Amino acid sequence: MIISRSGLVIGATAVMLTAVAVAGAGIHLSSQASFRESPKELIDEVWQIIEKNYVDGTFNQVDWKEVRNEYLDRDYTSDEQAYEAIREMLEKLDDPYTRFMDPEEFKNMQIDTSGELTGVGIQLTQDEDTEKLIVISPIEDSPAFEAGVQAQDIITEIDGRSTKGMDINEAVQLIRGPVGTQVTLKVLRGNREMEFPITRAKIEIHPVRHSKKDSPMGEVGYIRLNTFSANAAEEMQEAIEELETQNVSGYILDLRSNPGGLLYASIEIARMWLEQGDIVSTVNRQGEMDRQRANNRALTDKPMVVLVDGGSASASEILSGALQDNDRAVLVGTKTFGKGLVQSVRGVGQGSGLAVTIAKYFTPSGRDINHEGIVPDVTIELTEDQRDTLRENRDQIGTADDPQYAKALEVLTQEIAKARNDTAISQ
Repeated sequence: MIISRSGLVIGATAVMLTAVAVAGAGIHLSSQASFRESPKELIDEVWQIIEKNYVDGTFNQVDWKEVRNEYLDRDYTSDEQAYEAIREMLEKLDDPYTRFMDPEEFKNMQIDTSGELTGVGIQLTQDEDTEKLIVISPIEDSPAFEAGVQAQDIITEIDGRSTKGMDINEAVQLIRGPVGTQVTLKVLRGNREMEFPITRAKIEIHPVRHSKKDSPMGEVGYIRLNTFSANAAEEMQEAIEELETQNVSGYILDLRSNPGGLLYASIEIARMWLEQGDIVSTVNRQGEMDRQRANNRALTDKPMVVLVDGGSASASEILSGALQDNDRAVLVGTKTFGKGLVQSVRGVGQGSGLAVTIAKYFTPSGRDINHEGIVPDVTIELTEDQRDTLRENRDQIGTADDPQYAKALEVLTQEIAKARNDTAISQ
């Protein structure tokens, strides 16, 4: 199976609490069956898709054929009843990433590659075991980011309503809303409870920012990648090519708080840094279904350091894992989030949508990232005060006042010196 531009999103698949419902688009609008005559047609269509594609062949130890009989034996008089039945049916899989979207939710989901979103700007996941609602990361410059919401925060209340037992779709509906309106989130951070009133706003997303930085070994390129959206690869290529014309000595790629996005974007970007070697393999319930490799078209072979943290998820873990396993870059920071699932998203019925977990992904060395994350080569933690300072003083990110960046620059300086020494010896 070729991993195409349509249909696959990666697994922090995470719900984006903007006007968008899932991190990553790539909507594959196939299988548009009409169920105007009978809502049962939609229910059966969803059942068939799960039966054919779901990553777990045991269906969470559920008799999936019996589930079909149960739901098709009922009578339905409206589309809404069918929607409710489908959500109930999918709950049996105990997978927060396999979910049904009614027409409004599905339409909202398709907005996220436009580069402009509305909402609070966080990505949310639901722990498979505890069912807690966990923030993967806030989008930079978003209302949630400015308010102080952080990766790994557990949302315990939404506008005073407890999230205990709340499904992720319900949480999305409560948090999302029109520009200018306010929502209050109560979160648990470690042992501390915190409350954040957040005003929803329009959010512009430019996934790549780059600049030149001074170092003891000459100027280096600093590239910050915020999300793997549809235009991320194009902007990354432009950044690398511009910095190459300026003769930088090496690169720091900053993936901190990057919650992921499109699978193909992570692969395309990996190929810009890797001349050869595997990038990622995706495995469905029948076994390996695809392996993506570098294609001898790297834009640079200069020394490289990648910054990661607990907010680096899914596509960020594919990219950083590929660079680490191929000895292309040194990873600096803290362990990544640990989400290694791939969803296929498609249209069903008349305007509704279905996201289905169809595969897990593995790094070139065969590491299963799900739950485990990527451990950096050089670990450096930020204190709570340091995180607060960087959030309140955004211009300090990627400077000497950013402790993780400072360490990355130190490591990069050593890598550049090593590369120059190796070149001199070979001559």
